[in-house]
Formats: sequence, structure tokens, C-alpha cells
Amino acid sequence: MEQPASGAPDARSVPFCYRHPDRETGVHCTRCERPICPECMISASVGFQCPECVRGGSGTGHAANASRPRTLAGGTVTADPRLVTKILLVLNLGVFIAVHTSSSLLDHLVLVGTWPPFLPTEGVAEGEWYRLFTSMFAHEAVWHIAFNMLSLWWLGGPLEAALGRARYLALYLVSGLAGSALAYLLTSPTTATLGASGAIFGLFGATAVLMRRLQYDMRPVIALLAINLIFTFNPAFNISWQAHIGGLVAGVVVGYAMVHAPRERRALVQYGTCALVLVVIVGMTVLRTVQLT
Repeated sequence: MEQPASGAPDARSVPFCYRHPDRETGVHCTRCERPICPECMISASVGFQCPECVRGGSGTGHAANASRPRTLAGGTVTADPRLVTKILLVLNLGVFIAVHTSSSLLDHLVLVGTWPPFLPTEGVAEGEWYRLFTSMFAHEAVWHIAFNMLSLWWLGGPLEAALGRARYLALYLVSGLAGSALAYLLTSPTTATLGASGAIFGLFGATAVLMRRLQYDMRPVIALLAINLIFTFNPAFNISWQAHIGGLVAGVVVGYAMVHAPRERRALVQYGTCALVLVVIVGMTVLRTVQLT
């Protein structure tokens, strides 16, 4: 980026985070006034502060450890803001290796309503509700897990940093379960569904909400989401659009609650919203089970 000939920065240019020079931002630390990106933003009583000011306790008159720094959504700031994302990656890769080691394992993990078509002996409708969860970590094709894990790494890291570990994990799991529940409700009971796509689309939805909250340019994430939706509804790819849409809607709802909850009752609103979405998930599952039994 060029600067005026005089050597002074262009006042009209968009500032970049002082800790991540490749990231544009419109937010400044309320203590040192240096520009900071979402990964560096720590929620304070007024505005946001950078990690260095929080660790140093500058300008407060209190010890640096008097209160633990918080993320935008109220989570605890940690040394490794991608720890949960890394664990999710390892779990998905571990299950992928396991299903290719044992040929019969995949049959017990995928989401299926009833199987076989006549005199069904297994499936969610037969009491195997755990399939709504295990199918979120099951992949068979290399391209499938590669695409999902790249998306998880790209979207998950910034979200985990902005929300905190517990809230981020809740978002991921609720979105994945919502995708599984909608797929169970709307697809043929003998159709097998698998993959982390529902959870990934939940991360897409929450990312869009977060970017709007921070007043960032939303065009990149909207363009990427639109491309993914085009592939989702292309019959040539045989993709479960129900899982994608279910995860996306849940991600938007939960993500909105995470970043817009009022400070005085933040945890109640955030986890209460997760609980309400789970109630809807259970309702859809019960309704479909009643239809099939």
C-alpha cells in the first residue's frame, strides 16, 4: 500500500492490525489506540482492548490479573485461540482413518432413518439417535473431508478467537445437529447422510453475523457462501442440501445470539438460544420418528 510522498500515512486509508499487518480493521484499542483485528480484540467495559494492554494492565490502576480478558462474545481469551478447531480436525481425521480401516464401521456412524427398507433393524427411527451426532464426523470420500476440513480451519480459527472455546464448540455442535435433524426430517428414510457440512455451514452463518457486527466488508464471505450453495443445490454432486440449510440457519441464529447478547445477561441469552435450537432439533427428530414408526 502506497503512502504520500511526504512520508506521512494517508489519513483516508484503511488501517491494518498492528499484530497482523495483512488484516484491515476499523477497530482501535481503547487504551493505546492502535488498530486491532477480531482475533486481537478483547472486550472491555468500554470498547475493545489489545492483548498487550490487557496483559500489562496499563491505565487501569489494577493488577494485570485482576480480571481475565474476555473475547467479543464474553469468552475467556486463551493462549491458543485455535485449540478446539484443532481438536475437531483431529477427530474428523481420526474417524476418516478408522472407517477406511474397518469397512463395517461406517454403516454404524452414518445418518439413516430406517434400514433395510423392509423390516428395518437399524436407524434413527429405531432408536439410534446417536447417528445424528456421529454422522457429523464421518466422511468416506477424500475430496469430501478435504473440503470440509479446509473450511473448518479457515472459518473456525477466527470464530473461536472471537467467541471463546465453549461458545464456539456450542455453535459447532448445535449447527451440526440441526443439519442432521433437518436431513432426517426431509430426506428418504433409507438415504444415508454423512459429513461435517452442516456444522461447517453453521460456521459460515456465524461468520457472516460476526462480520456484520464488526462492520467488515461482507462481500467475500457472501460470495463464498453463494458458491457453496450453488454446489449444494446442483443434483450432479448428490449433496444433502437439507443438512447444509439446517446448519446454516442454526449458525445464523446461534451466532447472532453470541455476538449481540447484552452484557448483563450474556451467558443466559447465548446458551439459552442454544437450548432453544436444541429443543427444535429434538422436536423435528421426534416428529420424523413418529412418521416412520
